[in-house]
Amino acid sequence: MNQQWTDTFRREIENFKETIGAFDREEIDRKAYKGVSGGLGSYAQRDPSRHMLRLRMPGGRLTLERLKFLAEVVEREQVGRMKLTTCETIQLHDLAAAQVPALMAEAVGCEIYTKGGGGDNPRNVMASPLSGVQPGEAFNVVPYAEAVTKYLLSICRDIKMPRKLKIAFCNGVDDCVHSAFRDMGFLAQPDGTFALRIAGGLGAARPSMGVLVEEHVNPRGILYFVRAMVDTFCAYGNYENRAKARTRYMQDTLGPDGLKEAFLKNVAARKAEGGLDITDLEAPADIARENSGTVDHPRAIPQKQPGMYAVKYHPIGGILPVDKPRQLYELLKDVPGAEIRIAPHETLYVINLTAAEAERVIAATEDGASTEFECSVACIGAATCQQGVRDSQGVLQAVVKAVREAGIPDGALPKICISGCPSSCAAHQAGAIGFQGGVKLVDKRPQPAFKMTLSGTDELGRARFGQEAGTILEEDLPALLVELGKAAFAAGQTWAQWSECHAQERDTIIAKYA
Repeated sequence: MNQQWTDTFRREIENFKETIGAFDREEIDRKAYKGVSGGLGSYAQRDPSRHMLRLRMPGGRLTLERLKFLAEVVEREQVGRMKLTTCETIQLHDLAAAQVPALMAEAVGCEIYTKGGGGDNPRNVMASPLSGVQPGEAFNVVPYAEAVTKYLLSICRDIKMPRKLKIAFCNGVDDCVHSAFRDMGFLAQPDGTFALRIAGGLGAARPSMGVLVEEHVNPRGILYFVRAMVDTFCAYGNYENRAKARTRYMQDTLGPDGLKEAFLKNVAARKAEGGLDITDLEAPADIARENSGTVDHPRAIPQKQPGMYAVKYHPIGGILPVDKPRQLYELLKDVPGAEIRIAPHETLYVINLTAAEAERVIAATEDGASTEFECSVACIGAATCQQGVRDSQGVLQAVVKAVREAGIPDGALPKICISGCPSSCAAHQAGAIGFQGGVKLVDKRPQPAFKMTLSGTDELGRARFGQEAGTILEEDLPALLVELGKAAFAAGQTWAQWSECHAQERDTIIAKYA
């Protein structure tokens, strides 16, 4: 960002010191405080004396400079918890009021901007986590995610949208970034262009796939489309009802064809004005190095660069151990081209490693998930989030423990997605098994429970939302998942095979608990 923008942001942070101080002194209420703090990427937790700060990582890039910052901050400020998010950011939790603005300002030094991390703003722009190194990709989409980030931050003070805007770039291999159902989803094509879908999204009401509006967008012209989406949302978004103030509801008010027409009209208008062509993309760094040996490990992923590897690391529940940034930085600080990518499924990928370097990273990350099921996703949960209904982190720990104790082998259960409330922060509707926090009446008394969905997927070209399968008491979730896993294992099949071939048996088991 340019110096003028940065100076303005620093002044905003200075002004925020008084706001967070007033909230800490109980001089303003939660609602008034949230209206200010969200736009700067921070929220009060359920305990109002503790705060969360969300660090934007455009394209999920945790560079060595940013990793060093994280390691130093965690140690110096004694940060108690860090959470990887499904929007490829990192949240610092349990901060005191005085720490929040100080960390916002310090983060600017390594190009981490918390501005717009919450509230009615464009959120962190996502990109396929292995973009640039993944075999079979159409092209590297990270530079475009970064260009869009800079543009949106440059205009975010001048626009007032009804609600947030989420943008994702998919490299054409897998769609874990959910370009099929984001507010804007750019899908890289083999011919070097993007297919673009708009006005998709998750949520308790009206989850929607995006509307295909253009099949061949010139990458250098994507900012015209981004600005046109902002224009369209500001013109037709619902400013009266926050529950309907998301782009997906424009499919109702305008109809898919009407939405496409209005959007493309705005694109044409912005192109006529000109001035938004991308002309300054940085060329990818040459990471080729001499490499002897190979790595045979399930978490080692061969890159498209010959002899180079990425290593997958999934801390359970996306809770990153506080000592891990320092440990990883010391391993990587002298490795040319090394960096970490944050994935939407709360996984880290350490990329651009030789075989020997990959082996060392694997050894340093053995504390993470070792099965597909342990790679499950959960939001931070009601114990921390003031909007939460159920403790999704506690539930995940309980079911992982039960599945381990039952000896369920890898593959018999899929990765599950647990959202603690209807906000879909864990993208539960796109999971093979999803859970949404709520309540269930038992003898006319509300009990902690989760609504269960089945057979969602974010597979590229086959995206669909899961179907409701019943509401399960929270205390029954471990037993339900163990029974399902045992049934798939007894049949000698993976979860996907068993769930499809034995749907009646699956539904009978679920019905016992639902």
